[in-house]
Order: sequence, then structure tokens, then C-alpha cells
Amino acid sequence: MKHTYHIQGMTCNGCRNHVEQTLSKVEGVTNAVVNLEKAEATIEMESHIAIDKFQEALKADGGRYSIHKNGEHHHINDKKKVEKPKEKGTGTFYCPMHCEGDKTYDKPGDCPVCGMDLVEEVNLSATTSEQWTCPMHPEVIKDESGSCPICGMDLVPMEPDLSAEEKSYKKLLKKFWIAVAFTLPIFIIAMSEMIPKNPLYDVLELKYWNWIQFALSIPVVFYATWMFFERAYRSIITWNLNMFTLIGIGAGVAWLFSVFGMLVPDFFPDQFKTEAGTVHVYFEAATVILTLVLLGQMLEARAHSKTNSAVKELLKLAPNKAIKVVNGEEQEVAIDKIELNDILRVKPGDKIPVDGVITEGETSIDESMITGEPIPVNKSVDDKVSSGTINGNQSFLMKAEKVGSDTLLSQIIQMVNDASRSRAPIQKLADTVSGYFVPVVVIIAAVTFGVWAIWGPEPAYVYALVNAIAVLIIACPCALGLATPMSVMVGVGKGAQNGVLIKNAEALEKMDKVDTLIVDKTGTITEGKPTVEKVGSFDESFRESEVLQYIVSLNSQSEHPLAEATVKYGKEQSAEFLKADSFSAVTGKGVEGKVNGKEVALGNAKMMEQANATLTEVMENEAQSYQKQGKTVSYLAIDGKVSGYVVIGDKIKETSAKAIKDLQDKGIAVIMLTGDNHDTAKAVADELNLADFQAGMLPEDKLKEVEKLQEQGKVVAMAGDGINDAPALAKSDVGIAMGTGTDVAIESAAINLVKGDLHGIVKARNLSHVVMRNIKQNLFFALIYNTLGIPIAAGLLYPFFGILLSPMIAALAMSFSSVSVIANALRLRTKSI
Repeated sequence: MKHTYHIQGMTCNGCRNHVEQTLSKVEGVTNAVVNLEKAEATIEMESHIAIDKFQEALKADGGRYSIHKNGEHHHINDKKKVEKPKEKGTGTFYCPMHCEGDKTYDKPGDCPVCGMDLVEEVNLSATTSEQWTCPMHPEVIKDESGSCPICGMDLVPMEPDLSAEEKSYKKLLKKFWIAVAFTLPIFIIAMSEMIPKNPLYDVLELKYWNWIQFALSIPVVFYATWMFFERAYRSIITWNLNMFTLIGIGAGVAWLFSVFGMLVPDFFPDQFKTEAGTVHVYFEAATVILTLVLLGQMLEARAHSKTNSAVKELLKLAPNKAIKVVNGEEQEVAIDKIELNDILRVKPGDKIPVDGVITEGETSIDESMITGEPIPVNKSVDDKVSSGTINGNQSFLMKAEKVGSDTLLSQIIQMVNDASRSRAPIQKLADTVSGYFVPVVVIIAAVTFGVWAIWGPEPAYVYALVNAIAVLIIACPCALGLATPMSVMVGVGKGAQNGVLIKNAEALEKMDKVDTLIVDKTGTITEGKPTVEKVGSFDESFRESEVLQYIVSLNSQSEHPLAEATVKYGKEQSAEFLKADSFSAVTGKGVEGKVNGKEVALGNAKMMEQANATLTEVMENEAQSYQKQGKTVSYLAIDGKVSGYVVIGDKIKETSAKAIKDLQDKGIAVIMLTGDNHDTAKAVADELNLADFQAGMLPEDKLKEVEKLQEQGKVVAMAGDGINDAPALAKSDVGIAMGTGTDVAIESAAINLVKGDLHGIVKARNLSHVVMRNIKQNLFFALIYNTLGIPIAAGLLYPFFGILLSPMIAALAMSFSSVSVIANALRLRTKSI
């Protein structure tokens, strides 16, 4: 028998393997295969086994996973559905190496897989209001300034709480200085052996100095760096071997060997003893190694705060206060008190508090913080404005249309945060290498000990121990694990500052491999703000003004840009709107309905065909004369007879020609697919030097074209802005949505361009290229470092040059290798895209 079940709780390949093994061990199971992507387990059994037995097996194994019948339980992976209190810290923590994908924890601690300190999510609420408190009575907290109700003193602004990130750094800093304070004297005592006629031995014998080193090492081992041994122990019992496994074994062996040597010196052969008869101790090696690893962790904690600085900078864009107009009076309110349709006053130089539309006045607005474009944009009545942008030198009134988490700025912040936490496919390479790395290193360390013990110079066992420890310490895979997520986090933030919003790291990686770009015409290449240039009649019984009447009456119920253009034109011409009902939009063709009791259809030739209205040669020639100029012509049919037409023009965006040329220069083939007619499409293609274009494309045609190109081995990106582009956007390797487009298109795409022009695609391509190059540099640094470091630590150079690597130098190099990877990732912040 074979059954498929749903598995709840898996987050990574380690989980998948674990569940697979647990289910396979259930009596009667002949085979169990678990699919992580679908969160499903397919189980083959000799005879039917109740699901409860599988549930018990998973529960007995720790209860992290659960099994359910398909359809009964749905694994929710969408963290955006989990509402968190916005007034407080996030209280949500994640591993900076993303060992378990997007898994999060509700308290600080260590990652159960790699042992790294968990990092707190940035509080994405950009609307935290300033609070005030009394310096004498801290329990008094107010949302505005004033006096204390208890003592009457002026309230003062509250100091913001330290983030968990900052708290972690300060805690590590305190432990580091304690470790240094006790390690330094140990190091001095140990190194004094190199001084001829060591003056310290005039004060005390060597064996007593060893006991002093032991006493000084206790605070370092059991307080300042004890967490490393806890992590090492956890990694071994869970078999999630990581960098702390190596550190714990290496430093632990050195320290325990030293203690054992002091307590039972006669147990050891003479090779391990000094001239004074004491056993060589390595308290200085153990404590210096641990202190240097602690320094590396501290520097990493400091660097982590810089990698997500883009989110923090975006959060600073949102103001805390706004001026609300109520019954003609202005009042200052906290930004989280603003509601939909509130009228707000924005003064010169102020930041716009929420998304909305200008109702009175005109101004110029600096939108560079969300589009990356430095030139201010002129705005007047009915124009949209976005939260976080800066008003110019004129005051205006606006109506709030999106508040809180619905504003563009809040959505950008959310998207940047989600993307910076996602895993790029290239990270699988690092994960695979790390999975085999630690066991291999432990074996190499053991072999190193054996080789030196058998063939090494005297004291052979001392050389063997020191070199084995050096191998364990220098082989730390931390830099390898950090290589990808650090670059992704900084790169995604860099993109956001330039108006390129990346939904996930996979899109960022694929964008660098794209060789074919499909672009829509209307709203992507062109402005998407069509204007009516002419209304004509084909029927003597209908004057042009009557044709316009029918067109605007039907289009008044449509949200299509072409429909809006005709309605706007109709209002300008004072056209009378007739009663319209039974409205229906036919995707890729046009619209139909009843106007004044007559059957009316408006659209292209396919729409006329559907309405059983015949186009004559004269009509088609008339339309083609406009279409050859790049205009769009829509026919009007009344009661099955073509009665008129409307000519609509749509200006090509100024940036389109240069952007297409830049992309072609990068070796990307650009193809235009449009639902418009051939002549209009050809006129636009000719102007942009586009050799490859197709017209009259329905949504399913665009989808098929994407599939056809993918079957040819092409890596396809699709750029569009409409509902009709959504299927192709979702199917393409990289979907790119214009920020000015529909919500459906934006949801279907992996990359969103805030400004909504093709130049953003050039930026996205450049960003992808520099991020992938940075990741490869990081992986190279990490792998070449370990590849060269391990043989040197094992003593490969000793027979030729007499060079050995001290475990202390190995610890220093290991700590700074991780910091160097982060520093290289931070270079992305200075790159121009």
C-alpha cells in the first residue's frame, strides 16, 4: 500500500532527512520518501498502518514534526499573516546564516544548527510615536509633552530601548574585556619562558605559576566563553556539527590536557614534561583561542547591524507626526492616529506622512528615497503622493488613501526585510560543503596527531597535540556559512534605495543569468497614460459627439487605462453620460454592455468579431492610417454594426530607448509582446530599434511565448504592468513588475520597479551582477582560506621550511576570516548600479 501525508514543521533538508528516517523505522513501513517543497511524505507499507502510529513515532522523536492526512492541515509559510505588536520590539529572532530557511524563534539564543547568535528582526513599524516620561517618576508615560501629574516637572522624551542586536553586542563586549583581563597575564606568564633566566622563576617555581595560570583561566573558560562549549556540546548530541564543534574540541582538549597534566604529571611520558619535571600546559593557547573567537563574535555582532542598515534607513524616512485638518483647524497628531480619508496639511520641507492624493495646491516632491531618481517631480490636484517622500517649497492638502502597513514605504520595508532573509540557490553549495566539512576536519586532526606522534621530532606527542588543535581551530566553516546571506542582505537593501525591490534571493541570482527579456508595450515601454486624439464616425446616423457619448458611457464602468483616457476626454468635451449596464470586460479584446438599451461593444478587431460586427475595408484602412503612426484604434459597434472609432495615443517613455539599448549591449535579447495591433506595435518597435516583436497577443499567448523560449533553453525575464501580464510574469524565470502597474502584476512578479520604467531593469541587472560577483568572492575567500589553512596547520610546511602554525594564530585568522567576509559584503553599499 502507498499513502501520501502532509508533514508539518519541516524547514530544511536536515528536517526532511530526519522525518524520512523516523517514518522509515516504523514497523511495517517498506519505504518512506519525504518532499520538502510540497511538505509531503509518501509511505509504502506492507499493510495499512494507522496515521496515529506515525504521529506517535514523530512525537517520541521530540515532537518537532507532525503528520496529517492531505487536505486536513495546511502548512502556513507566510510570515506576513502573523500579526506582531507594532508598538514594541519584534521579539522575533533568526539565524544570520539562515540554516533552517525562514524559521524564526521567539527568544534570543543560539542557532541549533550552526550555533551562531540569533539576530533579532528589525521592527518594521515605521510609525512609532515619541513618548514622554517624568525624570522623577519613570512610571509616568505620555504620548505628548507636558507636565508630570504627580510632581509637576516637565516631561522629557523617553530614551529608546536598545535593540536585541545592541544588547548582544554590549554583552559580548563586556565578556571580551573580562576575557582579556584574565588571558593577558596567562599569556605573559607562558611567554616568559622564552626569556633567558626567567625572572618569574625567582619569585615562584614553574609548577606554582602553572596553578596561577589555571586559576586565571577559570573565569575565561567558565564565564566569558562558556557559551562556546555549550554550543559544541549541543552540536555533538544533535549531530549538527559546526564551527563551535571544532572550537570546543580544540580549546577544550588543550585546557583539559593542561589540568590533567598538573594533577597527574606521572601519567605522562617524559616527552610531555619540562626540565623542571612539570607537564607542558596550554592554558595560554586555550584562553587566547577562546578570547580571539569571542573577539570575532563581537565584531560580527557589530557588523550585522550594518548589513540591514538599508531597512533602518528606510524606517527613518517616515515621520512620527502629521498635521490633520479637522473643520478647517489644523492639529498635530501621531502618524499612527491617521485614518483613511483624513485631510492632511503638508508644509514645505516636511515628509509626506502617508500615501494619498493631493486635493488642494501644487508642489514639487523629492521622491529619490524610494525611486532612486534625484530630480523632483511636479505634482498637482489628483496626483498621487507617497509616504516618506519630501515636499518642496509649497504647502498643499492631501487625502489619506493608504495608512500604516498599507503605505508604499511600509510595503517596501516589508519586502526588503523578507528578501534579505531568503536563501539564494548558490547557498546550497555552501550548505553541502559545510555538512561534510566538520567530520572531515576532525578526521584530518586525528590523522595529524597520529602522523606527528609517529614520525614527528621530539617531543613528538607535544607537536602532535599542538598541530591537531591548530587544524581544528583554523578549519572553522563560519566564513563559508556567512558568504551568501551577508551579500544578499546588503544587496537587497542597495536595490531598495535605488527603487528596485527584490522579493527573494533566488530572483536576484537568476537575474544575472537572464539572456532574454520580454516587455509589454502599454505602461511598460510607453507612459501608460493614453490620451484621446480623435473620435470618428462610420455611420451617418451617429454624429461624432454621439459616438463619444456611447464610448464614455460604456467605459465609465471600466478601470482600463484606455477607458480612463476616454472618460477623461468625454468630461473635457462635456459629453452626456447615458445609462449603461450589463458591463463585461473581455481580456485582450475590449468591453461590451448595454447603453440606452442598445447592445454596445468597444475594442479591437477580435472584439468586433465577437460582437458579430463586420469591418469593411474602408474602416480597416482608416484605422491602419493611425496605427502606422503607433496609435491605438478601438472600434465601436452598436447593435451589431460598426458605427465609429476612437484614436488613442500613448507616448513612449523617455528612458525606454536608452534602457533597451543598454540591455542589448549586455547581450540580452529584448522582445516586445503586446495585445495591440501589428501596425501600432511596429511603429513603436521601429522607433526603439526592436527587431523582435509580436502583436495581438492575449494573456495565454504571452504565457505560451515564455514557455516556448524556456524550452529553447533561454533564461527569460518578463516585464509588465497589467492583469494580462500576470500569467507570463509568474511563469517567467524572473518576473519584473512596473511599480505603476496593477496589484495582480506586482504580486505575480519577483522584482518590482518603484518608478516603473525600463531603466529599473538595467539597475536590477547591474545589482544582480555585483551581488553574485560578491557572493562568489566570499565563497572563494572562505574556501581558499580553509584549503590553504588546514595543510599549513597540519604541518605540511615543517619538513621544508620549519614553519608551524600556532593554535593562537589559527584562532586569530579564523575569527578575522568571518569578519573579512562581512566586510567584503558591506562593500556593496558603495557600488553604483
